[in-house]
This record gives sequence, structure tokens and C-alpha cells, in this order.
Amino acid sequence: MKFFIDTANLEQIKEAQALGILDGVTTNPSLMAKEGITGQDNILKHYVDICSAVTGDVSAEVIATDYEGIVQEGDALAALHPQIVVKVPMIKDGIKAIRYFSDKGIKTNCTLVFSAGQALLAAKAGATYVSPFIGRLDDISTDGLNLIDEIRVIYDNYDFNTQILAASVRHTMHVLECAKIGADVMTGPLSSIVGLLKHPLTDSGLAQFLADHKKGN
Repeated sequence: MKFFIDTANLEQIKEAQALGILDGVTTNPSLMAKEGITGQDNILKHYVDICSAVTGDVSAEVIATDYEGIVQEGDALAALHPQIVVKVPMIKDGIKAIRYFSDKGIKTNCTLVFSAGQALLAAKAGATYVSPFIGRLDDISTDGLNLIDEIRVIYDNYDFNTQILAASVRHTMHVLECAKIGADVMTGPLSSIVGLLKHPLTDSGLAQFLADHKKGN
């Protein structure tokens, strides 16, 4: 499973990259605003800075919701850097735009997916990634992980090349369950990645080893 970090914070991105296990980055307007990055020129520059900090795909989201606007923004984003993946909302004009980008060889990430039917349409349109938001489904007492399972079955039935990118990952158990189900990618905060490092028996075992070593010297 690929590991993406969901942030616009360059320091966190570099920290994840330094671990040697990072495969890409996802961002959105809300994450940009959280880092105080505003203004189109600053946002575009930040996307390039992120691409320079990592070796994998970087999802950059369009703001437009009409076909012409999505295409115009997406073309501009894709031209910024070879690592850019155009992030497109799951709407009618978004699906049309994904087909346009797919035919041009531009990678896409269909975002805000909350049903298997939406994921099926995204795959038919040629999306590179589809992003089901499991955490947000959990928030409304719906099983987000079940959606990943449903999409996996459908995609495997028809050998779709679209990768399932589990989004809105909140914690380490989300990561592990997505890996068991067969999600191709997970994207979440740095805490959900480094949290996998932790286990109390590792801590106590290391403490014992170091204490024994100190006694021997």
C-alpha cells in the first residue's frame, strides 16, 4: 500500500519523506488556508515547493465546478510540474473533465467520493485515483471501511486500473484496516503514519536492552 500524507505543511511533508516510506502528497484549499497560504500565485508556488520536497504524486485540487473551468484550472496545474495530479470533485462536470484529462495523459484524483456508484463512474472515466472519504462517513455513523471493501470488489471484478486512495484517514487503525481490505493508497496526517511505529512492548524491550547493556559496561 502506498503512503500519502494529507497536508500542505512543508515541514511535515519533509519529515515523512525522510522516513523513506512516503509515496506522495494530497492537499486541498482548506489545508492551504490552514498553513496561511492564500492568493493564487502563492498557492501555485507552494505546489511546486511540495513537488520539490517529495518524489511521488502530488494532488492539487481545482476550485471550479463547471467543465470549462475545471479543464482550464487542471491544465494549468498539470503544467506546473510532472508530479502534479489534478484533483477533481465527484460531480457530473468533474467526471466529464476526468475523461478529458485521461485522454490527454494527465493524472487525476476524483475526490469527495462517498459511494461505490461514484467510484464506478470515476473508474469508467479513467481516473488515476479515486478518494473515498472514510473518516467523514464514520462521522455520520456509516462504515467508511465497508465502502473501501465494496470498491475493491467492483474494481477487481473488471480489472479497473484506478487506484483506491483511502482519504480522510484519522488514525493508525484506519491505515491497518485499509491495508487488510486492499486499498492501494492511504492518505492521512503525519500522526497516522508515525503512529504505526509505536508499541509499548517495543519501548519496554528497548529500555531493557539498554539497561542490560549499561550494566555490562
